[in-house]
Amino acid sequence: MKNVLFIFGTRPEAIKMSPLISRFREDAGNWKVGVCITAQHREMLDQVLDFFRVRVDYDLDLMTAGQSLTQLTARCLVALEQPLRDFRPDIVFVQGDTTTVLAGALAAFYQQIPVAHIEAGLRSGNRYSPFPEELNRMLAGRLAQYHFAPTPAAVASLAAEGIRDNVWMVGNTVIDALQDALAILEHNGADMEGRFPFLEEGRKLILVTGHRRESFGEPFENICGALADIATAHEEVQIVYPVHLNPNVQEPVRRILAGRNNIHLIDPLDYASLVWLMSRAWLVLTDSGGIQEEAPSLGVPVLVMRDVTERMEGIEAGTAKLVGTDRGTIVREALRLIEDEEAHRMMANAVNPYGDGTAARQVVDITRELLQP
Repeated sequence: MKNVLFIFGTRPEAIKMSPLISRFREDAGNWKVGVCITAQHREMLDQVLDFFRVRVDYDLDLMTAGQSLTQLTARCLVALEQPLRDFRPDIVFVQGDTTTVLAGALAAFYQQIPVAHIEAGLRSGNRYSPFPEELNRMLAGRLAQYHFAPTPAAVASLAAEGIRDNVWMVGNTVIDALQDALAILEHNGADMEGRFPFLEEGRKLILVTGHRRESFGEPFENICGALADIATAHEEVQIVYPVHLNPNVQEPVRRILAGRNNIHLIDPLDYASLVWLMSRAWLVLTDSGGIQEEAPSLGVPVLVMRDVTERMEGIEAGTAKLVGTDRGTIVREALRLIEDEEAHRMMANAVNPYGDGTAARQVVDITRELLQP
C-alpha cells in the first residue's frame, strides 16, 4: 500500500479535494489515505467536511483573527513539518492556489516528497490579480512533480512555462464534487425551501457572491451600486447575496443595499445551500473561481465581476462573461440576460469546458500507475 496525504485549508479546496479523497478511499486495497487540514478557513471548511463526510487525520487549526499573509504562510510551513514526518507519504496532493497550497508544496519539497498539484496551470497573466493566488499557483507548479490540469488551456499555460513532463488533462474535480453534492441532496431529501422562506415561486433569482480583496474600495462600491440599479430596474427579480464576513465587504454591502425589498442579504452559506440556490438561479454574478466552473454545469449563465480571470475557458466557451467592476457594464449585461430570453438561452446551453465528472477517478488511476513498484 502507498501512503497518500491530502493537504488543504479552505472551503474551495475541501470541495475540490472531497471527491478525490472519496475515490482513493474506495480503492482501499491500494492506499493508506491521510487528510491534513490547516483550517486556514475554520467554520466554512468544517461545513464541507461534514457534508461530504471527510475524516480528518491532522487538524492544525491555524486560523487566527487578523493574521497577515506572512504570518499565515510561516505558521503553515512550520506546522506541516510534523504531520509529514509522522505519516510518511509517498505522495502529497495540494489543490489550487491558496496559502496552504504554497506552504504544503514547499513543506513536502523540503522533505523530498513528491507533490501532485490538482487544478494546475490556471493563469490570469497578472501576478497581483487574484492576489496572492496567482503567484501561489505558479510557485506550487514549480514545486510539484505531477500536474493535473483541468483544460487544454491550462496544459498550454504550463508548457509555456517549461512544464511539459508529468502533465495530465483530467477536467476539474469541482464537477465531480457538484455531482456528488446533488446526489447527496436528492438522497437526503433536504427541505431547502424551508431555509429560504423569502423566495417566491416564478420570480427570477439572481445569486451574487463577491469578496475578492483586489476589489475592496471603489470597485466594491461600484459592484454594490450596480446591484442596486438592477434591483430598481426590475423589481420582480430576487437578488440573493450571501455576504462574506470580511468588514471590507460587509460595510459597503450593508450601507448601499440594505433595506431593498428585492435584495436579500444573508449570512454566508454552507456548500449544500449554495448548490441548491445556484441550481435554481436565472443568473449568477460572482468574483469567485469555483462558481465560474460549477454554474455552467447547472445551465446557469455567469457574469464575472473581475478585470481578469484565470478561467478564460468559460469565457471562450460562452458559459461566462467578464464584466469587470464597472457599474454600467455590470448593469447592462445583467439586464440583457434578464430581458433577452435568447441571450440567456445561448449562455445557459453553452458546453461547460471544465469536464464531465470523471476527474477524480482519472487521478486515482494515473497515480496508481505512477506509484507502481
